[in-house]
Amino acid sequence: MKIIDLRSDTVTRPTAAMREAMYRAEVGDDVFGEDPTVNRLEAMAAERLGKEAALFVASGTMGNLVALLTHCGRGDQVILGDRSHTYLFEQGGISALGGIMPWPVPNQPDGTLRLEDIQKAIREDNVHFPRTRLVCLENTHNMCNGTPLTAEYTASVARLARDYGLRVHLDGARIFNAAAALGMDVRELVREVDSVMFCLSKGLCAPVGSLLVGGSDFIAEARRARKVVGGGMRQAGVLAAAGIVALEQMTGRLAEDHARARRLAEGLAEIPGVEVGPVATNIIYFWLAEGVSKSPEEVVDGLAERGVLLLGRELGRFRAVTHYWIGDEDVERAIGAMRELMGSN
Repeated sequence: MKIIDLRSDTVTRPTAAMREAMYRAEVGDDVFGEDPTVNRLEAMAAERLGKEAALFVASGTMGNLVALLTHCGRGDQVILGDRSHTYLFEQGGISALGGIMPWPVPNQPDGTLRLEDIQKAIREDNVHFPRTRLVCLENTHNMCNGTPLTAEYTASVARLARDYGLRVHLDGARIFNAAAALGMDVRELVREVDSVMFCLSKGLCAPVGSLLVGGSDFIAEARRARKVVGGGMRQAGVLAAAGIVALEQMTGRLAEDHARARRLAEGLAEIPGVEVGPVATNIIYFWLAEGVSKSPEEVVDGLAERGVLLLGRELGRFRAVTHYWIGDEDVERAIGAMRELMGSN
């Protein structure tokens, strides 16, 4: 029985074209700047996002950490969402390794931060206070139903930040999903931010890696931060080659994942006892209605027994994520498995 893995789009495996490109990749020592495949990937990423330069890193967590280490010094403050990935799921690395103080403000249901909340969190210049240096956004927003942030909203945050001499970093792990959902060029979504990280190893299907993108001076400093956290990967062209294929072949098909996510949400919503959140991209959150006797653990385990894997999250929510390796038949099987499971309630 085929396992239908909806736990995350990080479970994607490299395509045949990626494996071939990895096999044939020309390599060199990337720490010396001599890996031609890494250099090509970084140039492609910078051009695709409309920025001056890019840096290949091992993961999205490393990319966000390197960005904040570059933007902020020890004791500086960063404003970010209380449901953001950096705040919740990156082990407090910005504080543990960078001495950076997070100031969380409430994420709204659509993943935004209210401008007035950002403004109130900016510290005045006072010897008693940390210096506010940075605002962080997330697009798409994982914990807020995978919702994309609009270009207009991001620009409004950037304008506010500039008024106070702050920078803006965007955790754009799934920024190409946002571009697909909004029907616009990814450059427009990141035009006003100072730096952006995006992942190759989620919906873009590469096995490893993310890119940190920004101005040339910023990336030069970020390269130093990458080195100190152990991110100098030497002959990394064997990994970067898959990233090149991801940018060339995978960004244009993400709408297919979104369509399947909508179909999955529609099918789940038709099952008595199941309630489903809004779906904008490839992430679906759903939960059991009040009065259903099954526990969240029973649902996760029962679906696994039927060959469907998903994540149980906080407050009894479940997350399912569509990706390249989930086809139409897989979606219908997942709906059928949930229907069967709930029928035995």
